[in-house]
Parts: sequence; C-alpha cells; structure tokens
Amino acid sequence: MYSFSLDAIALLPDHIHCIWTLPEGDSNCAARWRYLKSFVTRSCGHKLQLTAEISQSRQKRQEKNLWQRRYWEHLIRDEKDFSFHCDYIHYNPVKHGLCQSPQNWEFSSFHRFVKQGIYPEDWGMDESINIPENVGNE
Repeated sequence: MYSFSLDAIALLPDHIHCIWTLPEGDSNCAARWRYLKSFVTRSCGHKLQLTAEISQSRQKRQEKNLWQRRYWEHLIRDEKDFSFHCDYIHYNPVKHGLCQSPQNWEFSSFHRFVKQGIYPEDWGMDESINIPENVGNE
C-alpha cells in the first residue's frame, strides 16, 4: 500500500523524528503520516488517558487530540545531509534533557546504528556533536 523503510527514528514524549526512504517515484509522505497517526491512535491512544478537550474542528474531522495536524518534511540531499540528520535525530533526546546520552534513550534507532557499526557505543557521551545549525530547522 504505502510502503517505506525506516532509516532512523527517535520517539520522544511529545514528538517524533524519523527518516524514511520511500519507493522510487513515490513522494506521498502525507498518506503515510495519516495512516501512522491513525494506527497509533486506534491501537494505543486510549492508554495515554489524555484529558485535553477535543475542539469542534477536530470533532468535525473525527480527529483525536494525540497528534498535531501538521508535520515537517525535508528531502535528504546527499550522504552528508543524511548523516547530519541521523545525528540530529539520535541526539534529540539528550538535547531535550530526557537522558544524558543517546545510549540511554530506549526509543531510538541509535541502538541499531551501534549494532551496525555506524556509531561507536559511546557516541554522544563526551564529545561535542557537530550538527550544523540549519539541520532540523530547515
């Protein structure tokens, strides 16, 4: 249907970052986000016990209050851009004060990157991570 490969991900309490590779000639991110949000809301949204009131606009569209409507997308330009965005994603839980190092964040593809030899186990612990200012803010 709407296949993709998940290249990198970090799931945080109030947002998510990910890099997808879509099939050749397919650029329909919106449909994938719609299906992903719907699936998560239906399968585990009730476990979050959200108490926020659902606006009339959301009621009209049959939306819950788990997700924001918009999303940000960026087309990866080259290998260097891919690498910078992976670093941004994997360091994001540290940036938001959720953990001391990427190794401590369970909900991330960082651990897969370590197993594949892309990152050393201690990546992001003591070194200064070099992520250009425009990455994540495009």
